[in-house]
Amino acid sequence: MAAQRTITMLLSTGIPNLNAPTTHQNRITTCVFLPQSPDSTSLSFRRHHHHHHNRRNPTTPVICISAAAAASSATVSIDEEVEEEGEEEEVAEKFDWYAQWYPVMPICDLDKRKPHAKRVIGLDVVVWWDKTESQWKVFNDLCPHRLAPLSEGRIDQWGRLQCVYHGWCFNASGQCQLIPQAPLDGPPIHTSKKACVAVYPSTVQNNMVWFWPNSDPQFKDILNSKKPPFLPELDDPSYTNVLANREINYGYEVLLENLMDPAHVPYAHYGILKTPTPKVKADREGGRPLNLSIKHMDINGFSSKQDWGSGNFFAPCVYYAYPDPPPENANESVSSEVTNKVPSAAVKTQKRPVLVFICVPVSPGKSRLIWSFPRNFAVWVDRIIPRWVFHLKQNLVLDSDLYLLHLEERKIMEVGPTNWHKACFVPTKSDGILIGYRRWLNKYSQGQVNWGSKFNGGALPPSPPREELLDRYWTHVVNCSSCNAAYKGLNIAETALQVIAFGLIGVVGLTKQGMMTTIQRTAVFTVAILFFVASKWLSRFIYKNFHFHDYNHALR
Repeated sequence: MAAQRTITMLLSTGIPNLNAPTTHQNRITTCVFLPQSPDSTSLSFRRHHHHHHNRRNPTTPVICISAAAAASSATVSIDEEVEEEGEEEEVAEKFDWYAQWYPVMPICDLDKRKPHAKRVIGLDVVVWWDKTESQWKVFNDLCPHRLAPLSEGRIDQWGRLQCVYHGWCFNASGQCQLIPQAPLDGPPIHTSKKACVAVYPSTVQNNMVWFWPNSDPQFKDILNSKKPPFLPELDDPSYTNVLANREINYGYEVLLENLMDPAHVPYAHYGILKTPTPKVKADREGGRPLNLSIKHMDINGFSSKQDWGSGNFFAPCVYYAYPDPPPENANESVSSEVTNKVPSAAVKTQKRPVLVFICVPVSPGKSRLIWSFPRNFAVWVDRIIPRWVFHLKQNLVLDSDLYLLHLEERKIMEVGPTNWHKACFVPTKSDGILIGYRRWLNKYSQGQVNWGSKFNGGALPPSPPREELLDRYWTHVVNCSSCNAAYKGLNIAETALQVIAFGLIGVVGLTKQGMMTTIQRTAVFTVAILFFVASKWLSRFIYKNFHFHDYNHALR
């Protein structure tokens, strides 16, 4: 029965149940600075490099944020912490958003036959497969000729990226190889530096394409000194590895804050995600006190503690949560070195569901979520069930609080991101991680992503209609190889059902009297009706799961 319940849960949601247990214990957290070392964690990345800011004194103590430090076991007071934070911000080293690795897309959702347009941290890039070097390349999505987007082009028969506006072609190094309009006997104008395309350093890690958002030649070999964050479960064959992605119609800051908040699950996702029933229910939904706290924080992120396990935020994109006992030393500190340590035998043998959320800043009010829920049990389920089946429920989870978070983001911008602590009343331990995350943003980045000179300082775009906000086709289906294939297949099936239905009716109508008995005619007509009804049901299924599925909290 236990195995059956596990399989049912996996099929229905594809999301592991990592909610806090019913029991609740008070905890006092103390914080000490742990010097960074290469062996401090199995989930970490290279030392944070800064090219435009003075380095912080390495002995500066790490900020400790513990919601459990209050007098009450269920509430915390943050007024004094907020005041201290303002003083710390004046001397804190600032996070360089353009000196980090960013994931562009999972490679399972990239088609090698064509270039792909993506926006990351305000930069428009084109991702394409270079068959000459057998590598994914990330270019500036801009043809130097007339500034047309290269992502609208094609990969020609010689493996070059071709701009379809006038046919200019570029090799894997960004050098122009052909200007069709230039005379063959004329000067080699295609060799001019002005004819080159900016190339971003890129690599593939954990089955995702990552890029460094600076095309300056000094960063050509940045991979040798700083690598993207490494998530071992995504490369471990004993774990499931099903990646998914979706464009989100609210910003990076609110997206990460929401994913770090387990307290909202019984309410915002009521009727979709099941949560453990507390011994004493305060309401229908089953919310309960949660004991969440930040353990260690520095410019590279922080580690956190929950009742059921631990989590790490690797700035700027990765939030990784795992049940106790964690991998060796995983919560000692937020390290800045990559290690290849193999988890202990005890960790390998226990059932470990892991949450991996990768939040990518796209532009103000826009973000991209790449997620995976690796686990080392019931692995066979993911091998026989296509990805799109899991995505149905996962997209519903994202939709169920998307609209309210879109509106919440605008309220936060009205009061100012740096005033979040003053504007929001967060008195319970369940907000401990959020307090820490907002503290990190305030301390190292003035409360929000630094977009540089772009987007008018982070001003949000106008709110589109609800149907556009919750649209699944353009935010997920076209970017997911599995869902896109399922969408096309289901549409073909819908058309086939209608053709069969009308074909059967036509057969009955054209058959001469006496060639079919009344029973036979009735049977054929009934089958035709069933096929037609099935086509209408399938049409509604396609619309609700691949286009738009509204979620009304008031009627739940």
